[in-house]
Amino acid sequence: MIHFRESDIQDRMAAQRSRLSLKKRMILLIGLLIAAVVLIMGIFLHYFITDTLETQLGEQALAVAESIALNPEIAEAFGEDNPASIIQPLVSPVQHSTDAEFIVVGNKEEIRFSHPNPSQIGKKMVGEDNQRALVNGESYISKATGTLGNSLRAKVPIFDGGEIVGVVSVGFLAADIQALIGNYNQEIWFTLLSIGLGAIAASIAIASYIKKKLHGLEPEEISHLLLQKETILQSTREGIVAVNTQGNITLANQVAQHLLIGDDSNPDTLIGQPIRSVLPSSNLPGILETKESHYDEEQLYGGHPVYVNSGPIFYEETLVGAVSTFRNKTEIDELTKELTHIKQYANALRAQTHEFSNKLYTISGLLHLGNKSEALDFIRMEQDVQQEWIHQLIDKVADPLISGILLGKMNQASEQQVELSIDPESRLNTALSEQQKQALLTALGNLIDNAIDAVKKQAPDKRQISLYFTDVGEDILLEIDDSGPGIAASQESSLFEEGYSSKNGSDRGYGLSTTRKFIRFAGGEVHMEESELGGACFIVTLPKKELKI
Repeated sequence: MIHFRESDIQDRMAAQRSRLSLKKRMILLIGLLIAAVVLIMGIFLHYFITDTLETQLGEQALAVAESIALNPEIAEAFGEDNPASIIQPLVSPVQHSTDAEFIVVGNKEEIRFSHPNPSQIGKKMVGEDNQRALVNGESYISKATGTLGNSLRAKVPIFDGGEIVGVVSVGFLAADIQALIGNYNQEIWFTLLSIGLGAIAASIAIASYIKKKLHGLEPEEISHLLLQKETILQSTREGIVAVNTQGNITLANQVAQHLLIGDDSNPDTLIGQPIRSVLPSSNLPGILETKESHYDEEQLYGGHPVYVNSGPIFYEETLVGAVSTFRNKTEIDELTKELTHIKQYANALRAQTHEFSNKLYTISGLLHLGNKSEALDFIRMEQDVQQEWIHQLIDKVADPLISGILLGKMNQASEQQVELSIDPESRLNTALSEQQKQALLTALGNLIDNAIDAVKKQAPDKRQISLYFTDVGEDILLEIDDSGPGIAASQESSLFEEGYSSKNGSDRGYGLSTTRKFIRFAGGEVHMEESELGGACFIVTLPKKELKI
């Protein structure tokens, strides 16, 4: 069993107050996650867009350079006395239409024949990255610094009759490229920040919703309550099983595992299993359909008789499952048995007390009247009667508890002017087990009480009860006859049912059912027939050999 000290609870509560609440923690953690995602996405998109734009602009420059290099007029112009006068007018419109920063055409000596700045025509090309085109005939993209600044440029060789005669250089300034990338980055970061702020707002709404669904509890408080719930669940002496709307087990404690399955393994092994496969006779599936509760139903599970209480589970007026609790019927019967015996002993003592009180009043009256001899005769007579009863029981019954209840019932019968006689041939010398003793005590108490009630309405001279018991043979036999009105034939079939009684009033109808229950539990049987005295005769048979359970 788990115990919680007040100091521990106070320490936990103080620790909870010193921490951030669940809502704040969720907002903080989700906010950090969103910020990290936005930052990573921003950096990734920056490099991705930079690389993509440079690649696209490089390919665009390369395409423009190739189109110029393939122009036959450009190649033919190299054979003229003044190539620049032909090439510059051809290249300038192309530069303006493609938004290229520059288009430069040069010969093998890298002398310019075209340039955005006409003053640069006739001068040597700058950058020192033309060798691959002029020597190897390659087309490529490079980065270098020319007269206009750092630029991304495409180089394509010019062929005339299969011979390299020059090179075309098409470029975009790095500053312009960075400005273009900056425009894209500005839009990207604005979009990402907007998404981030929206996500943080959503995280606040989600945290508030979760907090509401948790009834304002913090995780530590939930953990504490779960520990308490599990401790209570496992420490209760009643078995508990709950199912969801699909009929699958969602909760079971160890007592239920022992009562229903018959072993003490971990009840968690039942979780998720269909209730019909674990307990085929369970009424939980029916409760899920009818949504009606059932109370104190007697069932037999795992070799244990149990009382079952079952009912549906609703959440906000919606059926979410059903639950059954199981009480060990044997334990309840033991308690009932003890209470029955206490009641019998109390009735016997009350009868003896009342009887002897009357006799004491009689003796006191005789003494006050001065009739001492009559008082002494009355005392001797009563002493003889009591001694006769005691000796008769001592001789006939070996068990003191059986003798005690018989003596009490004889006094009770005498008080109510009922003649209770024990057959002279009666004997009960067999050593009784606890189980047999409890069964006989219950049978004698209830059956003699019923017999006394049955004959009370008869004339005083006809109030007779005859008791016979014997242990000759393999069974213990007990017969109780009365001179009452008997039992109607229409009542015989219901006589031993719990709650049924031929008498008026509440809290009746349990004596005979309890008697039969205890007698059968000890391996015996009880039945009724017509008595020779005119009333009912109850016969109890009980095997001498104790029933092993």
